[in-house]
Amino acid sequence: MLRGLVTVVAGILCGIVGTFAHRMGASANIPYGLVLAFLILGISAWCARSRLDVVGLALHLIASSGTIWLIAVQSTDDALTPVGFSGSSVPFFSQRVGYLWLIGCIVVQLMLMFLPCLLYTSPSPRDTR
Repeated sequence: MLRGLVTVVAGILCGIVGTFAHRMGASANIPYGLVLAFLILGISAWCARSRLDVVGLALHLIASSGTIWLIAVQSTDDALTPVGFSGSSVPFFSQRVGYLWLIGCIVVQLMLMFLPCLLYTSPSPRDTR
């Protein structure tokens, strides 16, 4: 029960931090914020799967992507996740970083589901091979 709660809270926090960080550098066509946001999300999702296997990863996916999409839908005045605009003077990543974050947050976590189970378990202390 406590592990599930920790997983959900970690997913929510990753969604919030990643949403604020993903736009860093996009205006200069160097999306280092998006890379950092995916890195934080991936590490947290890896920990969730290590704690509770696929159920933990599912809880993390629901909590983080739900938070990310809720922020994207609710922010109307000052868009935290800008999507749906274009222009010749707007850099490539400024136009697309919102879409990359919204879709990528799901893709990164689903990719972790298909990795081998050996990456999520630690060797037991009695294993002396």
